[in-house]
Amino acid sequence: MNAFPAQLAPARQWLAVAVLSLCTFVVVTSEMLPVGVLTPMAEGLGTTPGTAGYSLTITGLVAAATAPVAPRLLGDFDRRAVVAVAMVLLAAGNVLTVLAQGFTLLAVSRTVLGIGMGVVWSLAPAIAPRLVSARRAALAVSLTMGGVAAASVIGVPLGTFVGEAFGWRTAFGTLTASALLLAAALLVALPKLPKPAPATTRAGGQPLLRTPAVVVGLIVIVFLVTAHFAAYTFIRPLLETSTGTSAAAVAAVLLTYGVFGLVGNFAAGSLAAKRPRATVLLLALGILTAITALALLSELATVAVAAIVLWGLAYGGVSVAGQIWMTRAAAGNEENATGLYVGVFTASIALGAFLGGTVIELAGMTPLLWTAAALALIALTTGLLSPGPKTTREPAPAPEQATSPTP
Repeated sequence: MNAFPAQLAPARQWLAVAVLSLCTFVVVTSEMLPVGVLTPMAEGLGTTPGTAGYSLTITGLVAAATAPVAPRLLGDFDRRAVVAVAMVLLAAGNVLTVLAQGFTLLAVSRTVLGIGMGVVWSLAPAIAPRLVSARRAALAVSLTMGGVAAASVIGVPLGTFVGEAFGWRTAFGTLTASALLLAAALLVALPKLPKPAPATTRAGGQPLLRTPAVVVGLIVIVFLVTAHFAAYTFIRPLLETSTGTSAAAVAAVLLTYGVFGLVGNFAAGSLAAKRPRATVLLLALGILTAITALALLSELATVAVAAIVLWGLAYGGVSVAGQIWMTRAAAGNEENATGLYVGVFTASIALGAFLGGTVIELAGMTPLLWTAAALALIALTTGLLSPGPKTTREPAPAPEQATSPTP
């Protein structure tokens, strides 16, 4: 049942959704900001970009462990208060990053941040449909997911600009203040949200990991997200070394990437509602093409920018299309399927960042790009040769719990 009665002013309902969307925006910006400030951050911590890039691995692993279990461990706690506390944890993680002088405290800070991120990710998209009338539930989830996409468009590029103008620590300090403000806003804008009714435990009468379309979807996501983050984590060093792009130009390129990512998010959501498998495979092809172009011709600035535009357009739709694939394949068991999806997605972010850092340290940028391209090809091939969820002419129903992890 929705937390707001139907007769309550719609403005209040959408204000609550907007606050929730801003929370996902700050969460994803906090997670991904090291991508935009990786070079000065590594210098400030006295380490290499490859090692600093491992900070994304730490956050992803912690979030992957937290997200699937958080709803089960929270009991009857008011979900509004829980998400507010998680935003305070996010703020604590960011302030520890500001104070870090070496990799050890950075690792601690990203662990704290990962816990807050995992809780927000597992609950925010589940809360969104409860804030509006039933017929507006899908839009509420889309807007909450839009905060994730907007983090790429505005958050990371803006953080990069702030980092260049005032220092990378100031950028993380700004996120600290934003998270604290949103924690307070949640308590004001949202109603009390008791624990929802328990979900069913089986999809179509069989366990999730024995449902072929669910397993295939998870495999495709693992390879595709790992491929993306293995390469994308080091996009700044790639642009600086291959094309001689300045720091300000890097921020502009990331902004362009994010704009097309936002377009991809909403376009893929519309397409995947009817054909989730075909949409995910089209996105995988786009990512494969973009990374291959960078591996072959990254020294040509025009080609590099065009490839990054395609990359943003394709990857921007992965999270929403993958989510629809999973909820369609696990009809009747969306909550558990989404918890599993969140864990696999965030673990793949961690794996990608770790793999990218390892390959770039041992072999360099070009072998890293070819490694990422190979992983994207495996994802595409797996999806082509294996069964996917059923297609439909109707829009995908809004799941009880849904998510959209990292640009």
